[in-house]
Amino acid sequence: MSNPSNLKYTASHEWVHVEADGTLTIGITEHAQELLGDMVFVEAPSVGRKLNAKEECAVVESVKAAADVYAPVAGEVVAANADLDASPEAINTDPYGAWIFKLKPNNAADVAGLLDAAAYQAVVDSEAH
Repeated sequence: MSNPSNLKYTASHEWVHVEADGTLTIGITEHAQELLGDMVFVEAPSVGRKLNAKEECAVVESVKAAADVYAPVAGEVVAANADLDASPEAINTDPYGAWIFKLKPNNAADVAGLLDAAAYQAVVDSEAH
């Protein structure tokens, strides 16, 4: 499994891509989708919703289980990926391309506190034991 080095991560298995305009694109990691299995439904947060850091804000459902998705930092939802309504399995085929929502962070500096690829891999490895 490979965790792209250009992304930030959370211990709860979200990936975060910082866009050129400062917004954050968020999805779940390859590790998370492997644990969950075949996706059947994704519920993204509503555009305009204000989130606190680590707040439950979305749900991904697979044939095995449902899992909450958490906001990596505080901010306002500026987009939700409507393509996942019809094709939730895109998360399985391209976990780092199938984003769930976009967030405008309240404080851009909060992103620096997220995990880099190596630190996230250490979290994954620690769970495996």
